[in-house]
Amino acid sequence: NLLALNAAVEAARAGEAGKGFAVVASEVRSLAQRSSEASKQISVLIGTSSHEVQEGVDLVNRTGATLVEIRAAIQGVADIVAAITRASGEQASEIQQVNDSISEMNEATQSNAELVEEIKETAQSLKEQADSLIEQIEYFSYPDDEPTTNIRGINASRRSAHRLA
Repeated sequence: NLLALNAAVEAARAGEAGKGFAVVASEVRSLAQRSSEASKQISVLIGTSSHEVQEGVDLVNRTGATLVEIRAAIQGVADIVAAITRASGEQASEIQQVNDSISEMNEATQSNAELVEEIKETAQSLKEQADSLIEQIEYFSYPDDEPTTNIRGINASRRSAHRLA
């Protein structure tokens, strides 16, 4: 504006020869007005850009905070998965121990069943041998003997005596 004013003053002094100064002064004034308007627009754009940059910074900060929360949540899930893995391993170990115990009990049951079968066979053999022995002793018994001298009678009286005692 000072330059345009200076050009206008010089054009007025120069008179007819200063017409070129007047044109220059007019152009300088027009340029100064456009520069002023451009400066105002630039100022507005700078303010708008500054505001948008601030919003962008806020968004980046919120995004960073959200990413930190997501990371913490992922770590929590990883910890839970690790705990589940440990618990599953412990359960598998305990199930294996139960299976081993059941196998041992099954083996013991089978062994006991075999022992019972052997005892049964032994008892049956002893009964057969006792019956055979009784038959052999009765062979030597006389019919006129008293019933207490009879082996079967002796065994019956002993059992009665033991029951009374």
